[in-house]
Amino acid sequence: MKETTKIDTIEAYNQCFGLKTRHPLVSVVDLSQATQWPDPLRFSYGIYALFLKQVKCGNIQYGRQTYDYQDGTIICFAPGQVAEVTRIPGARPSAYGLLFHPDLIRGTALGQEITRYSFFSYAANEALHLSEEERQTILDTMRKIDRELDHPFDKHSRRLITAHIGVLLDYCMRFYDRQFATRSEVNNDVIARFEQLLDGYFDTDAPQHEGLPSVRYFADKVCLSPNYFGDLIRKLTGKTASEHIQDRLIDRVKELLLSSGKTMSQIAYELGFQHPQHLSRMFKRLTGMTPNEYRSVG
Repeated sequence: MKETTKIDTIEAYNQCFGLKTRHPLVSVVDLSQATQWPDPLRFSYGIYALFLKQVKCGNIQYGRQTYDYQDGTIICFAPGQVAEVTRIPGARPSAYGLLFHPDLIRGTALGQEITRYSFFSYAANEALHLSEEERQTILDTMRKIDRELDHPFDKHSRRLITAHIGVLLDYCMRFYDRQFATRSEVNNDVIARFEQLLDGYFDTDAPQHEGLPSVRYFADKVCLSPNYFGDLIRKLTGKTASEHIQDRLIDRVKELLLSSGKTMSQIAYELGFQHPQHLSRMFKRLTGMTPNEYRSVG
């Protein structure tokens, strides 16, 4: 395995590429100005990083999968993630990047909201694909942060910089939502596949061996990360993936209660519950009746 470089500080990243560090907690970088390029490289991020790739210059291995990106796309990394880049021979890096340390936003409104920018945790095939107008919007916002870094630091600097970062991330969320809408055919295929997988799971003895299915289980089956898959299902159906799983589970329970003489314990174990009372509580919470009440009125 290639040696992993820990990027826990802005300075650590900039040193890898021979770039100047103007602020210890935030940096706007232009990789076309890099004076060195470690190749191949494997980074373990301890900071947030967002890159607008101008030209595809290599392959990015993100976790166990390949990050599918093209010219004019945004890729994002968050603390705790590992990315490996293998550069195409002769290719020169061309990307603008925003790097910021978690300490920069700690205690700020952005720090409280950072988890809602779920694109930071997306893996394969989940780069943000931009139009030319969107690309220009991202560049303009990065340049505002860059200009602020050139300004002498005062009591307003941190607030202004974090505000600009928040605006940048909000634009990314807008473009991300647009990406959902413009890929409706592919997304609908994912939903159809999810429904097939749900039915298929409960049609077999998988629950008795594997237990209750998780969102991650279905995300893996459709080759998406759990966060992206969950957001996709919620945006297109109005329900979370977990709610879909629960709904399908309760439908199965209702069917078994009315069409068989199985006890609640037998039904619970058949559907993957270790403890029957957990299913009984879920059934009462979601239907307003106990399983026995439902069976008696059915």
